[in-house]
Amino acid sequence: MKKELLIGVVVGLIANVIGLYFATSFFGNGEDVVSVLKAASFEGFLGKLISLGAILNLLAFFVFIKKRQDYRARGVLLITIIIAVSTFVFKFI
Repeated sequence: MKKELLIGVVVGLIANVIGLYFATSFFGNGEDVVSVLKAASFEGFLGKLISLGAILNLLAFFVFIKKRQDYRARGVLLITIIIAVSTFVFKFI
């Protein structure tokens, strides 16, 4: 049970990183990812980019639900909630 939850968390993190890469590539106007993330942090919309990256977690969540792997889906949901709370806290700090 804990192993399945951990697999879901790892899949959620990987999906978020891939989604963040796609978001920075789309909104970066041809710049590299690091410079886009630095500019986003400086201009105050890094949390929005991270939230856009979490969209791929929906895909992973529904794939796990469809395959009836509920604990893995819980792990993806858990990491999505953690990312949402951390971006909320990051915005107000």
